[in-house]
Amino acid sequence: MTEKGKFLRKFNEAFAKGDTQFIAESVTQDIQWTMFGDKTINGMEEFKKEIESMVQSECGLELDKIITHGNTAAVNGVIHSQDQNGNPAAYAFCDVYTLRGFKNPRIKEMKSYFTKIK
Repeated sequence: MTEKGKFLRKFNEAFAKGDTQFIAESVTQDIQWTMFGDKTINGMEEFKKEIESMVQSECGLELDKIITHGNTAAVNGVIHSQDQNGNPAAYAFCDVYTLRGFKNPRIKEMKSYFTKIK
């Protein structure tokens, strides 16, 4: 696995563990996060508020593929957590990233696709 692939594995694992500090340290100040069908987050302040509101408890993570090419990457998999009613739920996701930097990459842009698995 490439260094960028390892970085993205750690980044996604941090989401599953609720490690908001690592997540925030992994993005640029001008981060843009588009969650299709929901909203777009612009800048570090909005990003921090969003990730803090998302963290409830540790959830399960199954990564399927991590693909990197130049400053572009994609990760897909399944998250096991709870739905709004506290019932067990699984969500399929695919995140497409634009990275900045080579030796110590940071995420400049995220485009997230997700859906609940029935």
